Amino acid sequence: MQLLLSHDQYDRVAAEAGRSGRSVNAVVRDALDRYLEPEHSWADGITVFLALTEEPGRDQAQSPGDLATELDEQFDRVVLAAPGDRS
Repeated sequence: MQLLLSHDQYDRVAAEAGRSGRSVNAVVRDALDRYLEPEHSWADGITVFLALTEEPGRDQAQSPGDLATELDEQFDRVVLAAPGDRS
């Protein structure tokens, strides 16, 4: 399988890999496993993925560290939340 990411998306995944000490492939596999867990619907997974990979607007420039922190917080809030608790 081949997965094509934009440069920005790859940079975000690579930043998470560096932050967590994992490979880029491991980050992608882990994200897919979490998004596609049985209690999450396919639509939930796509919604979360798209929300986490949105490109910031021109007025929302962030450092890689700030972006990684924001993505971690969003992931915890959306993906790890109990079903029905998503905001």
